[in-house]
Amino acid sequence: MEIFMSEKELATTGEMLQTIVHKFTKKAHRPYKDMILLGFLAGVFIALAGAGADMAAHNLLMNPATTGLGKLASGIIFPVGLMLVVFGGTDLFTSNCLAFTGVLAGKVKLAELLVNWLIIYLSNFAGALLVAFLFFQSGELHLSENVLGGLAVKMAYGKIHLSPAEAVSLGILCNILVCLAVWLASGMKKVSAQFMAIFFPIFLFITSGYEHSVANMFYLPLGIWAKTNPAYAAASGLLPEQLALVNWGDALLRNLLPVTAGNIIGGALLIGGIYFLLHGKELKG
Repeated sequence: MEIFMSEKELATTGEMLQTIVHKFTKKAHRPYKDMILLGFLAGVFIALAGAGADMAAHNLLMNPATTGLGKLASGIIFPVGLMLVVFGGTDLFTSNCLAFTGVLAGKVKLAELLVNWLIIYLSNFAGALLVAFLFFQSGELHLSENVLGGLAVKMAYGKIHLSPAEAVSLGILCNILVCLAVWLASGMKKVSAQFMAIFFPIFLFITSGYEHSVANMFYLPLGIWAKTNPAYAAASGLLPEQLALVNWGDALLRNLLPVTAGNIIGGALLIGGIYFLLHGKELKG
């Protein structure tokens, strides 16, 4: 990293912790109205990135021979979502897991943190759900002779079909990278450096196929709605018993809940918690 930027342009990890604690303590103490509005926008931004990634990669992802290339294409597009969240000053549940550092620093009460997480989570869901509904209604899923619609159904099934251990593990791995992206960006002085700090970890998480709870708030409803169209259901290539799993109850219980638990472990404990153990004594004020 020293090859590309001077020490003045890159904060130390201790300074990054100071910035993260200050930033996310403020987020945890926002008025509820602000949390709702900023959480809603973050859900919209992540869902728009998910829609763009699907548009770019749907033909590649539906062909087993080119799945890797499809993930690569998706990985190039999807980081735009977190860039919009960070540069737009909105509140995303997965990155707000870093507010746990405020609890460890004694600046945020655990009850305040849990209320913040709940409000942001539900607001993210509302924003992502709106984009999923509009994307479904837009007719875009007809693209490539219904291949995009088929992908929406197939992706939802793949997420719901995960075992609890798989869903939690993929959620942990995802939010290690998401929170690391936000953490590193907090230590960069230049926007171009912040861009890179966000892009590469998110690129890695998408190409690796990890599970992001807020992104799934877009992908799962879209797949459930797409299944109601016989053309999209047929294009998915799924059997009737597989299509039956694509429903709201299974989406919540078999994906969103375990993935959310994994996201909390990966972001709050493995990034926020470990960095606090390493540098908590360096905090000022």
